[in-house]
Amino acid sequence: MTRFLFPRWTNKFLPMLGVFALGGAGFAGTMFLGATDDVTLNPGFQPTQPVPFSHKIHAGELKMDCRYCHVNVDKAAAATIPPTATCINCHSPMEADGAPKLSAVHPASEKLRAVHESWETGESVPWVKIHRLPDFVFFNHSAHVNRGVSCVSCHGRIDTMEKVYQEKTLSMKWCIECHNNPEPNLRPVEFVTKLDWEPAEGEGTREEIGAKLREEHQINPKTNCAVCHR
Repeated sequence: MTRFLFPRWTNKFLPMLGVFALGGAGFAGTMFLGATDDVTLNPGFQPTQPVPFSHKIHAGELKMDCRYCHVNVDKAAAATIPPTATCINCHSPMEADGAPKLSAVHPASEKLRAVHESWETGESVPWVKIHRLPDFVFFNHSAHVNRGVSCVSCHGRIDTMEKVYQEKTLSMKWCIECHNNPEPNLRPVEFVTKLDWEPAEGEGTREEIGAKLREEHQINPKTNCAVCHR
């Protein structure tokens, strides 16, 4: 029985194959770890929106309550993106007679073109979702907001952002840490949308107030898998 032997000149390629194998493994490992790391996955994501909406102006300077636009944040799992009609309440386009039909806040602004086109055509404004969770993760906004977890705990100081970006990691580890120690993120429910809230003098620290609220309202977040993975 004869055996097949590779020519001797092929031996010179063995070190090269080893180099490629090691390089490929290193590249794959780096991409996997880098792409799935909590710190590098999403924080800092700041897409360009079809309308340059400024939370700094609306929520910050004008002190508009978050719930004026995100109407379901305390009623349902999703906070919801405001419909075009909500924007038109303040930013109605010009009519044929040269006057706005509903309101007169920058009715001719080019920055509002996408909103006005949406109003005229009935097509939604193509907003880009910023704070995204995997499809296999369930998060209920109302369950958190109605227990005194402020918008700022997950989204940061939105009221100071000219262009919104994702500030927190929104990772499983990050969520579990809050469920294990919720006190720093609890505040009186009436202040959940007051993003610059600070305890009044003499009331105690955030943690002390949070501990009191946790005991008073029997807030005991669960950490088993079924809570978020349903």
